Amino acid sequence: MQTILGAGGTIAKDLASALTSYTDQIRLVSRNPKAVNPTDELVSADLTDAGAVRRAVAGSEVVYLTVGYDYSVKIWQERWPVTMRNVIEACQEHGAKLVFFDNIYMYDRDHLDPMTEETPIRPTSRKGEVRAQIAGMLMEAVRAGTLTALIARSADFYGPGNDKSVLVETVYKNLKQGKAANWLAGLDYVHNFTYTPDAGRATALLGNTPDAYGQVWHLPTHPQRLTGRQWVELFAKEMHVTPKASALPVWALLPLGWFVPLMKELREMVYQYDRHYAFDSSKFTRRFGIEATSPIEGVRETVRGN
Repeated sequence: MQTILGAGGTIAKDLASALTSYTDQIRLVSRNPKAVNPTDELVSADLTDAGAVRRAVAGSEVVYLTVGYDYSVKIWQERWPVTMRNVIEACQEHGAKLVFFDNIYMYDRDHLDPMTEETPIRPTSRKGEVRAQIAGMLMEAVRAGTLTALIARSADFYGPGNDKSVLVETVYKNLKQGKAANWLAGLDYVHNFTYTPDAGRATALLGNTPDAYGQVWHLPTHPQRLTGRQWVELFAKEMHVTPKASALPVWALLPLGWFVPLMKELREMVYQYDRHYAFDSSKFTRRFGIEATSPIEGVRETVRGN
C-alpha cells in the first residue's frame, strides 16, 4: 500500500498516475478525494486531525505528503507544523516510510544561482520560515533514527491542468486573454521551472528506491537558463500570439492582490525574481539517468492541457 496525503493537488495527480508502475494498492487521502486510477482506495481525512492521520496511514508501506494548502502565510503557520507532526508520528507508529514533496523557500536568497541540495538554509520570508521548520522536523526524526524519510524538492512548477503555478497564472492566462504577460521584478533574470509530470514520476521513483531515503533530492528540472522574457516568448509562440510582457514592480502587487489574491501573497517572495534563480537537479540525473522535459515541450503540453 502506498498512500498519498493531500490527494487531488497538481503533484498528487501526477504522482498517483506514476505509482501504478510500482503498485496496484494506492490510497488517496484528502478532505474530498477523487480517484485517479480505477483501483484507488479513497479516504476522507483532515490532516490537522492526528487520529484521522493515524487511521489514514495504517497499513501503508510508503506515505507521500503532497498537500498544497492555500497560498497564505496565516494558513501555512496554522496548519503545516501540525500536519507535519501528525504525519511523522503516524509513520513512526505504523512503520511507514515518508516522502515529503517540498519547495525551495527555506534557501538563502543569496545562493539561488545555482541551488543544490547543499544550498544554505536561511529563510528570509515568513513562508520560508514555515518550510524550514517543517523540513527540519522531518530531518530531525531521520537523524534520530525514528523515521525513514526523504525530501523531494521542487522549483516553482508548471504543467498541464495546473491552477497553482505562477507561470500559468501570470503568463499563460494573461496571453490567453489578449493581455500582456506579467512577470515579477525583472524580465531578464534566469528562472527555471519544474514540469509537474516530471515531478510526479520522479517522486514515485524516489519513494520506491530504498537507498534514496535519508536524503534531500532536487526533482528533475531542465537546466536551460531561460529568462522571464524567453518564457513569455515560448508561451506566445505556442499560443500564436504576440509576446507582450511587462515587469511588475513590488508596489504593484498590493493593489493587484485585491483582484488576484495570489499576487498579494507573492510580495515577500519577489526576491526569487529580482536575481537569477537556477535550480540544479544534476544529483537526480546522475543517480537515475533521467533527463527533465525541455521547456519547449513542457510549454507545448501546458498550453494543450490548460
